Amino acid sequence: MICIAIANQKGGVGKTTTAINLATGLAATGLRVLLVDLDPQGNASTGLGVNHADRSQSSYDLLVGNCALEDAVIATRVPKLDLVAATQDLSGAEIELIEYEQRTHRLERVLAEAPAGRWDICLIDCPPSLGLLTINAMVAAQSLLVPLQCEFFALEGLSQLLQTVDRIRGRFNPGLSIMGVALTMYDRRNRLTDQVADDVRACLGDLVFTTVIPRNVRLSEAPSHGVPALIYDFRCSGSEAYMRLARELIARLPRQEEAA
Repeated sequence: MICIAIANQKGGVGKTTTAINLATGLAATGLRVLLVDLDPQGNASTGLGVNHADRSQSSYDLLVGNCALEDAVIATRVPKLDLVAATQDLSGAEIELIEYEQRTHRLERVLAEAPAGRWDICLIDCPPSLGLLTINAMVAAQSLLVPLQCEFFALEGLSQLLQTVDRIRGRFNPGLSIMGVALTMYDRRNRLTDQVADDVRACLGDLVFTTVIPRNVRLSEAPSHGVPALIYDFRCSGSEAYMRLARELIARLPRQEEAA
């Protein structure tokens, strides 16, 4: 199973929207996908239509050892897409995990329990911070996908994230790579958007996905209906962009035998 952490310490960059719709797009291509919601806000879980009452076992329970992976997995209404939901209990996990041995490797150990062949790919939706939850995700993952909003402060935040990746490589996970940077909330009417996109591509080159995710009302509306935008309105510009991004990501995936 290939594990990809979707992370950016800056909030409001379209990280959870990317996690939901990219997972759906990957599932639509036939891949068996597991989405782990590691954000205490639980927006990925809500966006996939999982009510709080149905989250009896969550990613928090996995991290603190209260349950096994199989017990926390929820089948979503999207075929081939399973979810480990998040609850507000995760808010206190940063402090609680300090007392645990190998606290940075808790998620890695849990995902190692996944039955062989059950899922092809695991996406981890991280909180908007570089705390212990995000570190657990980066330690468990082989690759990192960074949603980056097309705005003035984007490169400054990206620099901090890349420094964190270097530290994770040096201390915990030397094999961690950057799968790519996805430009989000692109508004072609705004000249600054084009300038930021050009600056990011000049800085990171081929690491930046060709596909850009536009600002799109349908992407914002879909979570309130408890479905991904790809189901809410498959033909909207946002959904079409996420399908293109899913195909780009698949082309960058390592072969299964390399990822094993």
